[in-house]
Amino acid sequence: MSGRSSDSSPLSGRNSFNSLSSFKDLELSTESGCLSIVVLGASGDLAKKKTFPALFHLFQQGFLQSEEVHIFGYARSNLSDDGLRDRIRGYLKGASDEHVSQFLQLIKYVSGSYDSGEGFELLNKTISEYETSKNSESRSSRRLFYLALPPSVYPSVCRMIRSYCMNPSSHTGWTRVIVEKPFGKDLDSAEKLSAELGKLFEEEQLYRIDHYLGKELVQNLLVLRFANRLFLPLWNRDNIANVQIVFKEDFGTEGRGGYFDQYGIIRDIIQNHLLQVFCLVAMEKPVSLKPEHIRDEKVKVLQSVEPINHEEVVIGQYDGYKDDSTVPDDSNTPTYASIVLRVHNERWEGVPFILKAGKALNSRKAEIRVQFKDAPGDIFKCKKQGRNEFVIRLQPSEAMYMKLTVKKPGLEMATEQSELDLSYGMRYQDVKIPEAYERLILDTIRGDQQHFVRRDELRAAWEIFTPLLHDIDAGKLKSISYEPGTRGPQEADEMSRRMGYVQTHGYVWVPPTLAKF
Repeated sequence: MSGRSSDSSPLSGRNSFNSLSSFKDLELSTESGCLSIVVLGASGDLAKKKTFPALFHLFQQGFLQSEEVHIFGYARSNLSDDGLRDRIRGYLKGASDEHVSQFLQLIKYVSGSYDSGEGFELLNKTISEYETSKNSESRSSRRLFYLALPPSVYPSVCRMIRSYCMNPSSHTGWTRVIVEKPFGKDLDSAEKLSAELGKLFEEEQLYRIDHYLGKELVQNLLVLRFANRLFLPLWNRDNIANVQIVFKEDFGTEGRGGYFDQYGIIRDIIQNHLLQVFCLVAMEKPVSLKPEHIRDEKVKVLQSVEPINHEEVVIGQYDGYKDDSTVPDDSNTPTYASIVLRVHNERWEGVPFILKAGKALNSRKAEIRVQFKDAPGDIFKCKKQGRNEFVIRLQPSEAMYMKLTVKKPGLEMATEQSELDLSYGMRYQDVKIPEAYERLILDTIRGDQQHFVRRDELRAAWEIFTPLLHDIDAGKLKSISYEPGTRGPQEADEMSRRMGYVQTHGYVWVPPTLAKF
């Protein structure tokens, strides 16, 4: 890449925004015509903090063209167009006031309820007026509905969309719906929700969004595994001792205790985010990069997971969680969980996959940690120092590094743990890594479902976790107390050791910075 400064035009990012402009983009046909993006729940936190900023960044990079796109906010709040614009203006970062104003002028607001036709009739009328002003009958009209709403209203909202707001039959184009997690609370509720939505829309019209699938390092997993000869012979039970997929937050529920208590850390993080990462780590090589071929392999690996053994589960709850007045005094809801998954197939038989997630811990990070077996015939007597590990840091400070045993500089033959490091902040200094929501919304516009959850995949995921969740809800497994700011329950570390994980003592990975050079 050249060192030229970027043009101030919103279109300038199309050439420099390499993270989204991949070779795959060249294979996608470019659609033209009106694009109407409808954000339902437009006045809520998710919309103003994630959805609208993602749309703004796509506009800023030139992926949304002002002559083709219009954005409609829909919610129950009594707001004007300018009222909605003022609400979200402060969340649009990294651009001039002129660019922000250009984007905000694309937004209109419609007020209405989520379960009656009157508001949706008005919404459809507003969209149609825009399409008529921009479109000719020979061009396509595309309608994208983003449900930034609680799942409880998905069925009624989707019925309203189906009844009142579909792309007119006189126009070519499409209607697509993005639904946010959680997709149910267990297998039965998820299947009921899927059945209700399935009556209204075809599977290719539904985009179940899990923002972890849009993260840059998660998207790199398939490339790392299947484009590098280095990993192909190593990625199996003969060489890998265990795999950890970790999500840690250094804060608690912070006013969301009542909501969180309905779900817990397993439903909130492990069953969806970490399980998606697990699929990409453990799946077999797909036939091609076509979305259905990739999603087929994800389903196969989920169907190969053995029932979870209670002896390989540790759940915890941080002290102070129940001080929240919205949390029941007798709550058993876990704020921490460490769960071992075992895959019954030729590649992974006997390798524990340890999925960990927790709140109010000692750090904030999400990472994949693949630990290899000991090198046979240890002539350097260095086993106690630790094993080789391949670590993929998803957030923060995105990086990939390989922990190795090397000779310590000096006159003596002494060894220590060090690393081969690819830190994105250093290697890709001039590249903006896109937010997950940017990538996933763009994929939806392009009709690429690779990074979205298919119905049978959702079912397979709930089949794994529903028995465990019901046992926790029934009190058959008890949450262990742990102090905020710690690693979580000690029992979880003990279980990891039982699973064969060898912790490296005295080694800390430090993200490199330019200040060092």
